[in-house]
Amino acid sequence: MTETIQKKRQKLVLFGTLVLLLLFVAVSAEKFCPYDPYAQNYGEALLPPCWQHPLGTDRFGRDMLSRVLIGARVSIFSSLILTGFIAAAGTAAGLLAGYAGGVFDAVIMRISDVCLAFPGMVFALAVAAVLHGGMFAVVLALAVAHWPRYARIARSQTLSVKQEDYIAAARLAGCQTLAILFRHILPNILSPVLVTAMLDIGTMMMEIAALSFLGLGAQPPTAEWGSMMSGGRSLLQLYPWVVLAPGAAIFITVVIFNLFGEAFRDYRNSCQS
Repeated sequence: MTETIQKKRQKLVLFGTLVLLLLFVAVSAEKFCPYDPYAQNYGEALLPPCWQHPLGTDRFGRDMLSRVLIGARVSIFSSLILTGFIAAAGTAAGLLAGYAGGVFDAVIMRISDVCLAFPGMVFALAVAAVLHGGMFAVVLALAVAHWPRYARIARSQTLSVKQEDYIAAARLAGCQTLAILFRHILPNILSPVLVTAMLDIGTMMMEIAALSFLGLGAQPPTAEWGSMMSGGRSLLQLYPWVVLAPGAAIFITVVIFNLFGEAFRDYRNSCQS
């Protein structure tokens, strides 16, 4: 058993290191960019990958490698902010609903049922369109579409934990409701929420990229991977690198985050078994 846990820990450390490397590249993107990612040079437009431009250039002569690197900041951190926001909001709603019960619980759950009644992307598309697009609109739209999952996880865990003897002892000791919620219940329900959040980062990144691809997210000339793919989709047959470069960045990043989430889940399950 100890050997199995050790292997899963090593796997977690490996993918955690790759995630930290991605975050470092995103934070320090300007230092790695060989060219100004927004500088246009029509004399070098649509150059194929070469020594000077390893990922080629786009229709405006902008270096694709530089744009992919600088786009990592928007794509990765918007995904992390979105996941953190929906995890926090959904967990808070589920925690309060599960502990309070009654009418408050019924109202929160019915609101979540309404949000879940629509396909996630369709609902997010509608909300983002109403808000006239932009990254803020995309993050808010996806948050509205996805918070119910965390609320339901937190609620089910809270319903179980609040029946424990130590919660009754805390009430008898005179603990305030907020102290019981955030000191005694929340730490004991965070584990499944964190696992879900880790596995959701890649999904959120793809959905943000999809909405940007449809023109509702980051707007040109902002370097964001989904928007970059959208801007080059008409050039795919003749100049495929314009689309493949940001597409490969999305693929690699999503795979790394998904593997990290799975490693975190496996390590947690091994420690609990």
